Amino acid sequence: MASVTARRLFLCGLSLLNFLFVFGTGAEFVRFISFRAIYHNITGGPPLCRDSVSWSTALRDGSVLRAAGVDLALVALFAAQHSLLAWAPVKQALQSVFGVLNRAVYCTSTALALQVLMRCWQPVTNAPCLWAVSTIPWDTWFPLICFTLHFLCWAIICSILLIFDYPELLGIKQVYYECLGLGDPLSLKSPRAQRLYSHLRHPVCLELAVVLWLLPALPLDRLILAGGLCTYLGLAHSLDTQDCEYLSVQLHSKLNLFSMSPEGQAGSTNHKQD
Repeated sequence: MASVTARRLFLCGLSLLNFLFVFGTGAEFVRFISFRAIYHNITGGPPLCRDSVSWSTALRDGSVLRAAGVDLALVALFAAQHSLLAWAPVKQALQSVFGVLNRAVYCTSTALALQVLMRCWQPVTNAPCLWAVSTIPWDTWFPLICFTLHFLCWAIICSILLIFDYPELLGIKQVYYECLGLGDPLSLKSPRAQRLYSHLRHPVCLELAVVLWLLPALPLDRLILAGGLCTYLGLAHSLDTQDCEYLSVQLHSKLNLFSMSPEGQAGSTNHKQD
């Protein structure tokens, strides 16, 4: 009995540490993607680019090529980690080793890959920007517009993650169910939901694309980051017609539930129980 209790406490402790690390990494990723890119002057960073330098000169600059090469390697490292651990043979091998902690290990390794990307990222400041909003008054208003849209996109991303069962995505629910002896929470979902989860690896592609590309200025390193991540998201997208139909049905059912009166909701609940 004592060993079972100790095992459960150990699993809960690891799950909590994973949650804190992933949540902290996500908050830092928001700052890295949005705040620093929009308000780089406030953060005290160097100029994003040098418009006085031509592209032919910049592409012959060794510092520009080295920084671009490092950034490309970091994006490739993140994509490789994210894809390798989602590959079925690797996933099965990790499941046999880590068991109920498999999802937590996946999230922790993804957060580690993001930490490496953010901390080793090399700004390319000796090349011109692909675009830069510098005319008055748009040099003041456009960053505010970008900030507002970024805020809305991150709010939508958080809402979607909550809808798709955030504790389960982080591996917390798996540990909780294991401690209660309920088995894998995914096995309790409908076959259509299980099919959707097997295909849907990135439910926030559009919102991420907006925060990656919508900026007052787009330097070369941001082009590498946005282009690399959007290409990866596009290649990893594997939803088919059946998945889209299932999502449409679920969305309409949720909207109908929210539009019902309290009496209608109670009747609908009683009908489902019957």
